[in-house]
Amino acid sequence: MNDNNNQEMMATRDGFGKALAELGEENKNIVVLAASVGDSTRAFKFKEKFPDRYIEAGIAEQNMIGMAAGLALAGKIPFASSFATFLPGRCYDQIRQSVCYSNKNVKLVSTHAGLTVGEDGATHQMMEDIAMMRATPNIKIIVPADAREAFQATKAIANINGPVYMRLGRIKLPLYTKTNFDLGIANTMKEGNDLTIIATGHMVYYSLKATQILENEGMDVRVINMHTIKPIDKKAILKAAEETKAIMTVEEHQINGGLGSAVAEVLAQNKPTPLKIHGMKDIFGESGKANSLLEKYKLDEKGIAETAKEFYDNLFK
Repeated sequence: MNDNNNQEMMATRDGFGKALAELGEENKNIVVLAASVGDSTRAFKFKEKFPDRYIEAGIAEQNMIGMAAGLALAGKIPFASSFATFLPGRCYDQIRQSVCYSNKNVKLVSTHAGLTVGEDGATHQMMEDIAMMRATPNIKIIVPADAREAFQATKAIANINGPVYMRLGRIKLPLYTKTNFDLGIANTMKEGNDLTIIATGHMVYYSLKATQILENEGMDVRVINMHTIKPIDKKAILKAAEETKAIMTVEEHQINGGLGSAVAEVLAQNKPTPLKIHGMKDIFGESGKANSLLEKYKLDEKGIAETAKEFYDNLFK
């Protein structure tokens, strides 16, 4: 994958905001709720065009979820958005009881997830949310890789009946995905025969960059964009287990309960395969520049490549 200095850079939250504005035109039942951070989540894009269908809940995420559940009962399609540390962090009880238990048609969208929130520090670097949502029945989980995929996913989940949790980020990355978004169907971004890297969200980009380093080390690496964590694409995982020697997962999340755990469950119950789960090792983050933090915690391309090579060499050399 070659970088282009002139390539458009966008955050996944920007793709979400753009899609919301278009959805408002397409479906009059779309309603957007925000918790005082609509400018940052890009929910304001909807407010600018449809102020009568935009609800400002204020700093009251629990109430916002209750309002969204009520709107769903009235036949609306509510998109409730906030920072990941607050949604699901502050309002998990309401999500579980008012949305998931009764399988309501509510779309929960968090932004500013993961280590790349940067200077906001550990309190706002939510890296436990996927684990929380994975353990909750009835809800689907989506983590787009770039703004183009976030745009497509936002459009898609408006037509999916039932609860959905979508995780978005703050940093800007190139628009590099080329395939269409299909819920539950992973995209193979690069073929390879030695090792498969299964990544999600921002880590898909850095994993692709890592393969350039690994190629110089003589490794032929496959990269899979696992944009849907639940339901996870078992076929793609088992195909990788059949066709490559080992699997490594990469996520901007704790190594417990996230993408790696989901992949491990599939492999353990179907085809035991050497697996390395790479992410935050049961620790909180810290304040700093996003790129510096990724480097420190080995979630940039160099750290991913180093971890992959060490894992592979320990197995086969």
